[in-house]
Amino acid sequence: MTTPHAERPAPSLTRLDVEGAPRALVLMLHGGKPTSQQVVDGRSASWRRVAALQRAITPALHEAGASTWLLRYRARGWNLDGAGAIADARWALARARAELADTPVVLLGHSMGARTAVHVADDDRVAGVVALAPWLPPDEPVRALTGRHLLAAHGRSDKITSARQTAAYVERAARVAASARLVDMGRVGHYMFRRVDDWNRVATEGVLDLLQHRTEHRPEHRPEHRPEHRRPD
Repeated sequence: MTTPHAERPAPSLTRLDVEGAPRALVLMLHGGKPTSQQVVDGRSASWRRVAALQRAITPALHEAGASTWLLRYRARGWNLDGAGAIADARWALARARAELADTPVVLLGHSMGARTAVHVADDDRVAGVVALAPWLPPDEPVRALTGRHLLAAHGRSDKITSARQTAAYVERAARVAASARLVDMGRVGHYMFRRVDDWNRVATEGVLDLLQHRTEHRPEHRPEHRPEHRRPD
């Protein structure tokens, strides 16, 4: 008898590649739900929102020589320990390694995607994480960010995930990360429907900034915790 798990499709990638060999790769990770075994399809609002973000920021990233890949998980939920989403992200990183060798990677995640990103940031080609409206509970580990860069952006009107928990996570991550910074997006909510241009700008500039950090040679670079940048209401 075929089980529902066996019928679940494999993870997949929406790829917007530069012509020729990319200088960098941005792996984009969409959000989800705390608990759901439902398959992620084209009707998923979380996937669709990050797909729109991918289309918006890719032209600027292509100019910088970076390809963008959007991962589609097998299931919508985090489901207790995030094992499924984390495995899917590692699958995508393995694909990148097989095709792009030592090309540096920035992980760009929204909500549950940001939570997934901070678990797989220990891949040796990852320069860092850009986390948009991230879901980062108080006990979320920071060890995978050791030596990596973190940029988090959160709105103060977010009712789905907590801006305060994100600020606390950034403060903890600063103890092990190469740098950790929080951008206050002002009075905006979770799904990045307000001030869309601001979210797009933070995502694009954050990725490019992390890649610049990757290419700089700082033999005695100390962890940096930059103060929160507030956007006007």
